[in-house]
This record gives sequence, C-alpha cells and structure tokens, in this order.
Amino acid sequence: MKNNRIFFCGDVHGNFAFVIQAVRVHRPVAVVFLGDLQAQRPLEQELEAILGLTEIWFIHGNHDTDSQADHDNLFLSALADRNLHGRVVEVAGTRIAGLGGVFRGEVWCPPEAPEYEFAKAYLKKKGKGYLWHGGLPLKHRSTIFPDEYARLVGQCANILITHEAPSCHPHGFEAIDELARSLRVHTTFHGHQHDRLDYTGQRECMGFNAYGVGFCGITDQDGSIICIGDFDEQNEQRFQQYCRQGRSV
Repeated sequence: MKNNRIFFCGDVHGNFAFVIQAVRVHRPVAVVFLGDLQAQRPLEQELEAILGLTEIWFIHGNHDTDSQADHDNLFLSALADRNLHGRVVEVAGTRIAGLGGVFRGEVWCPPEAPEYEFAKAYLKKKGKGYLWHGGLPLKHRSTIFPDEYARLVGQCANILITHEAPSCHPHGFEAIDELARSLRVHTTFHGHQHDRLDYTGQRECMGFNAYGVGFCGITDQDGSIICIGDFDEQNEQRFQQYCRQGRSV
C-alpha cells in the first residue's frame, strides 16, 4: 500500500537499482529525481518495474546533456512530460517547483549579470554553426537561462527542487535562496554536489529548510534519510571541516 511520502533522489548517474528497491520496500506516493539521471535506456524502460507503484518526476542535471544518448533517454522518453523544470506542479498534494540544470558563465552565473536572457538571444548571437538539432548546443540544453528562472519567480510552492545548491553549500548560489523565498517554500532539495547535507540550522537566516541529497541517496520530504548516499560520510566530514575553518555557509 502506498503511503504519503515523497522520495527525493540524488544524482543516480545511471544506477536505478537502489531506487527500484526502495520503492518496492517503502511504496512512496512519488519519486522525484534531482538531476544527473544519465539513463542508459529510455527512462520508462529503466523504471518499468515501478511505474505502476509510484509517480515519477524529475529535473535534469548538467550530465544529462553530456551525450546525445543521455539527452534522448531523458528528454525524449515517454516520461519527458514529468520534467518539473520551470514549472510548479502539485505532486501528491504538495506543490513542487523545479529548476533543473546549472549556471554557466557563458550564459549566466549569478550574481553576475547575464550574458543572455533567452535561448533565442544566445542563438542569434552565436549563429547557425552552433545549432544542435535546430536549437541550443547540446551542452546548453542543461544551462539555466534567466527567463527560465524568472518564470518561477512569484509563484507559490511548498517545495523547491534544484540541481544547483542554495548558498548554504560552499558551492551554492544566493540566487537559489532568492527563488525559494519568492516561491514562499518551506523546504528545498538539491543534488549536483553529491553531498547529503542538512542545512536546517540555517533556516532562521535563510527562511526555509534545505537539504542536499547525496550521490545515489534518497531523502524524504521531511528530511529523513531513506538511503544513505555512497559518499555521504566523507562529504559530511568535509563540510564540517569547512564550517570549523570559519567560512560562511
């Protein structure tokens, strides 16, 4: 029997076995991937064993455009419409906003001003030689453009999922914090850094709870660990050392 838990999965990089096992055991109402899926087959084939057991949702990560296969197995799969990037969707009674991809300096790396506001502006400047299948170069299919970010600003959600981290991570961005506050979310989840980190101690200054979900790890909507990520222990130690050195997080 399904329960009302939502599972947030860190970067799986082609390994879906632990997700399938967790769904069979715990029967969550939904599973949300936080990017870098790198499916080796169309996503519906990778997850065929659990499609009747739970809802599947995702955002893309930077590695989901490493190759045409990475791109096509996700963006052209039968589950392509489950991409939460740039929109707010009610999932099992919870409004979830999604921002997939990463910031890249060639386009926009906050807090610097963007080089291009829209994909069309980038293509117009670069010319036809940069086109891939009639649009953005493959790499930039996972680049965050300002208009995609702006599409979410001012909407209302309970949870924000991103591939990039908020500023509480050493490699995070204040722009993610600002988006979370604009959406008035109570919690954010991110992947990308392969860290399982609990930033709830920062809630007072940030205005929301935040969690990083580790490489091949799973965390539920309350921040409870379902599956320990492959690198969680060593990354937690590294993060605590970073904090002890007096750096702002």
